[in-house]
Amino acid sequence: MADTTVDATRRLNVKKQTLDDAYAVPANFLEIDVINPITHGVGKKRYTDYEVRMRTNLPVFKVKESSVRRRYSDFEWLRNELERDSKIVVPSLPGKAWKRQMPFRGDDGIFEEDFIEDRRKGLEMFVNKIAGHPLAQNERCLHMFLQEPVIDKNYVPGKIRNA
Repeated sequence: MADTTVDATRRLNVKKQTLDDAYAVPANFLEIDVINPITHGVGKKRYTDYEVRMRTNLPVFKVKESSVRRRYSDFEWLRNELERDSKIVVPSLPGKAWKRQMPFRGDDGIFEEDFIEDRRKGLEMFVNKIAGHPLAQNERCLHMFLQEPVIDKNYVPGKIRNA
């Protein structure tokens, strides 16, 4: 009995990490950047969209690199879909900034550079938290959001199956 206890509690012989190991491509990675905000249109038709760029080697994603443009409302759509269909706690989005949308402001409101940059950072944190969750990685809506040029809002919710 004493011998099995010693074996069970003995430290593992861990191989020392080499520089090649430290600087090699990670075993699994998922990088998502929200970058290059562009404001389009004029007046009430004005909006800002962002480039969502993804790189991964995770087997659940068929496409290993993608770049799509998304509006704030697309991030809201993703959040609502995940909240409705998945078993994960979905983080919140950066706020809607209702006060910044009031008429007769002395500034550009939601189209000011500082606001757009703060929102961009918040959206990037949001999408990385979600995409980093193993259960969310199987959701069809996340794959569509990250990889499809146009989101099909009439899609059939479900899980992505590895082939």
